[in-house]
Amino acid sequence: MGFQVSPGVQVNEIDLTNVVPAVATSIGATAGAFQKGPVSSPVLITSEEELLRIFGKPQNTSNQFESWFTVANFLAYTDACYVTRAESGITNAGATGGVLIRDDDHYENSFNTGQGSVGEWAARTAGTHGNSLGVSICATATAYQQSLGANNQVDQADVAVGDTTIQVDDADASGYAFNVGDLISFYSDSLYTTPADNYREYEVTSVDTSGNLLTIRLKDDPNGAGLQTAIADDAYILRRWKFYDLFNGAPGTSAWATANGRGTGDELHVVVYDTTGDITGYDNDVAGQRTSSVIETYSNLSKNSSAKSPQGDSIYYPDVIFRQSAFVYWMDHNTSGTNWGTDTTSAYTAVDTPTLTTLSGGTDDYAVTAGEMQTAFEKYLDSDNIDVNLILGGSSSLTSDDAAGQDTFVTMLTNVVETRRDCVGFVSPYRSATVGVTDSNTQTDNVTEAFDLCPSSSYMVFDSGYKYMYDKYNDVYRFVPMNGDTAGLCAYTDRVADAWFSPGGLNRGNVRNAIKLSYNPNKANRDFLYRARVNPVVNFPGQGVVLFGDKTALSKPSAFDRINVRRLFLVLEKAIATASKFQLFEFNDEFTRAQFRNLIEPFLRDVQGRRGITDFLVKCDATNNTGEVIDRNEFVADIFVKPARSINFITLNFIATRTGVAFSEVGG
Repeated sequence: MGFQVSPGVQVNEIDLTNVVPAVATSIGATAGAFQKGPVSSPVLITSEEELLRIFGKPQNTSNQFESWFTVANFLAYTDACYVTRAESGITNAGATGGVLIRDDDHYENSFNTGQGSVGEWAARTAGTHGNSLGVSICATATAYQQSLGANNQVDQADVAVGDTTIQVDDADASGYAFNVGDLISFYSDSLYTTPADNYREYEVTSVDTSGNLLTIRLKDDPNGAGLQTAIADDAYILRRWKFYDLFNGAPGTSAWATANGRGTGDELHVVVYDTTGDITGYDNDVAGQRTSSVIETYSNLSKNSSAKSPQGDSIYYPDVIFRQSAFVYWMDHNTSGTNWGTDTTSAYTAVDTPTLTTLSGGTDDYAVTAGEMQTAFEKYLDSDNIDVNLILGGSSSLTSDDAAGQDTFVTMLTNVVETRRDCVGFVSPYRSATVGVTDSNTQTDNVTEAFDLCPSSSYMVFDSGYKYMYDKYNDVYRFVPMNGDTAGLCAYTDRVADAWFSPGGLNRGNVRNAIKLSYNPNKANRDFLYRARVNPVVNFPGQGVVLFGDKTALSKPSAFDRINVRRLFLVLEKAIATASKFQLFEFNDEFTRAQFRNLIEPFLRDVQGRRGITDFLVKCDATNNTGEVIDRNEFVADIFVKPARSINFITLNFIATRTGVAFSEVGG
């Protein structure tokens, strides 16, 4: 505190309430090929439903379903998993072709000012799913609704009931060309007050090259029926935008533009819809499904780049689409418009016909290379910004279904966890090691030989195979790698006990949603697996599928060759390191050292009371903070702990004695 130079009272607060914080232990992370979703960008997923919404369904191609169900299986035990979609040969569908837009950051850095080369719109995420999207803009009141007048009357005497074609008087010559999707109705007078067909509307499904011969069908009729009433020659036609009835009225001039003198006609409406039925189940081109196929609607947006709502939010249509749409990005303005995207006092003009844009060029690529998978997993190297604890290998078979490919994959994943040193990685054997192999000895050899090639690390965990489960999205049964379940059991152990308890065994190691196993090792097989650092997963009759091991991939005999010990130290190191940051820039004196000891020792006593350690010692004094250490601006603390060990082997000795022998004589 500073010195007072005149009499007075100075009040100070000194906070000595620092504690060792709780740290997360159950956050998962993985990478793989997915149907849709952001690319090369970790996304936190909290449920299977969210996984489905953001990354799409499991696919049959290139074993992609293995990656998908690894995440879903992990989320069956907990509620947090980062997912990164690997970047491969995938593109977002666009108005005039495909382009890769990885995520929102990529869009904002490269496309949000209209540099797009694929037309006015692009799908929000890469994949063929974007080829099912359509976008329609209604930019003027005339595009919304138009009385076509005498130059566009019916040019065919007594059009009969059931007819599906209409001849119109010189539509092109009169300045208006009909478009597919227009809704038309017929009137007997130029004031459009006397309906010729009881106010029925018909959708234009095709227009011939002359622009005058229209094919029509009754709007929203599942059977696509033709005319319901005979229409007389010279009947008048009222044309409307295909989606006009989803809005309260035509676009005009926004209240903001009027109040600020910023031109006229700045408003527009936008509709995003399903063109094939693959997204909503309803096809926009099928009669009776027009409204059901609509995905998103945006009313009274502005072409003015500075336009605001009464609440001060931007209503500039590219901004609103970016903030709110889950399906499309704006890529460029309509080239027929004038002043779009500017803050002008002039009129905003556009062709007085609505646009109907179908996206195309979206591509899938589920055959991810080893390099692409490595790039995706390396997104988790930044431990300062992404807090993860359990890294799921997912499908090593995406890159190569053999031992060499698995070795490459496991080595890559080991590099990630060894670099972070605050999480554990989980992998399963390559698919053909156990799936489709009938001899258990061959399966054992395949698994052990494959993992023998993999590096030694206490930050990795190997399991023995695949489980058979039901895929409700494709109505099939599949073999899925177990590493999502093994990591999930660690998360489940965190919830019902603590991170330093073993996730294996009949108390906490019960695997969910498993019908059977691709490989059910017997006792002899399990002996080989355990020596090879592999944790067996076993189907015990009457007890279900169980993780029956808790070894890490460390080949050297050590306390760290057990999952519970490795995770114990991760918790201690992470929590104490976080608390220690508050010692930075303090003095290295006895007061600071005593404060540190008083901070750490209660935490370790708590862990001891919760059976994580049997004893501990915190040494932080002048003996390890010598003058030389202090002069280097360093602070040293030695923390000794005795970790609790899980029981892996039980010996039961049953001893028969004679009737006359006292147990005290033989039992000690």
